[in-house]
Amino acid sequence: MEAPPEPLSASRVGSFAYLTVKDRLPKILTQIIDRLHRSRAKFHEEHGEEGSEADKKIISLLSKLRNELLTDKPITPLTDGRPDVGEWNAYLEAQRCLTAMPSWFTSAWLYVECYMYRRVQEAMALCPPLNDHDVFSELKQKSFFDSQKAIISLCDHLGEVLNKISGLNKDEVKKEFQQLLQVCLWGNKCDLSISAGKDNPQKASPLTGLNDLKAKILIDDTEAVWATLEDKLKKNPSSTQCFRLDIVLDNAGFELFTDLVLAEFLLASKLVDQIHFHGKCMPWFISDVTKEDVNFTVHLLMASNHRWSSKLGATWRSHLQDGSWVYHDHMFWTFPHEYCSMEAIAPDLYAELKRSNLILFKGDLNYRKLTGDRQWDHTTAFETALQGFHPSALCSLRALKADLQVGLQPGMAEILTAADPDWMVSGEYAVIQFSDAKQ
Repeated sequence: MEAPPEPLSASRVGSFAYLTVKDRLPKILTQIIDRLHRSRAKFHEEHGEEGSEADKKIISLLSKLRNELLTDKPITPLTDGRPDVGEWNAYLEAQRCLTAMPSWFTSAWLYVECYMYRRVQEAMALCPPLNDHDVFSELKQKSFFDSQKAIISLCDHLGEVLNKISGLNKDEVKKEFQQLLQVCLWGNKCDLSISAGKDNPQKASPLTGLNDLKAKILIDDTEAVWATLEDKLKKNPSSTQCFRLDIVLDNAGFELFTDLVLAEFLLASKLVDQIHFHGKCMPWFISDVTKEDVNFTVHLLMASNHRWSSKLGATWRSHLQDGSWVYHDHMFWTFPHEYCSMEAIAPDLYAELKRSNLILFKGDLNYRKLTGDRQWDHTTAFETALQGFHPSALCSLRALKADLQVGLQPGMAEILTAADPDWMVSGEYAVIQFSDAKQ
């Protein structure tokens, strides 16, 4: 097999990776430090002087991290004693075999960006009683509240669909699936890490303008996804075989809500029997989903005085209790590894995903890890870029926010670049990109 291309790196001046490491990551660290400064009185109220001192220590550690990044210091081992430290430090040793001195601007972009967020968690872990504090929770919750108009609109729509779902024919179910899949896709635009923590809520109804947005979907494999789901409808209704869908989540807030809406429709329409959600085991990339974010979303909806919001919240809590929905968090999702190494590094997770009939990977970070975040030619086949990662049939739902995209037709990238030089990083374009496990 031909060797894959080199990883994207901040070593190429002017690239999106370079601008991320040079500007966006230091800005994110500065904002974290500012929020910690503003929270000192709260920490003192909750934990006394110990809380204030922990806050000061975390700020000192993060200020040091910011200086290391800005001055391109060598990457250093983790020291906080968490269960993942051994794997992270082994990865650093492997990088040292590739380059004598791994650093922020010379090493793979995927690695150093993940490493920065892991160092943030190290700073927290080293400073009890604040070691379990989510420095991003305030931003994630604000994003959810700021998107209330869109959330209520989507609740009303889903409620109307659920009221009549038993009477829908197959074509009507398919049409609704296509619409909610696109809502789920475009929900990925609400990403706080790409905006460096700047408010990025969904204001308008997510159903408005879907037709206009279709031209922005560069690869649309919806039919292949539907065909995979449709196999379930063709089976004998008396069959005891369970059709399982897995969703590897991306952002909390409005995007998570759209994921849950799609999941509810698929379960209610009997297209799937069970849904497994995969989130992060620690706060990650500002807005990535943790178990606490799922619980927050469900509880807020249950407490709503809006009819369908509260009803859906209660239904979703029931799904999580009865096993119709299952939430997982595995350390591998916060490793810097590309997914083709999952079977070797996390065989338990790979075996779990093999039990799925279809896996939806949400967002840009998952796409980067699926394809190794490498300098692939835009016409490279998606299957080639996956480098053998095929636990099951899978589909990437992604708004483009990194200078990486495979599977395009010849000449398409050149046309896009001429029309919009930022097409790969603006979040204005998207893909629904499918790969069958049988490839």
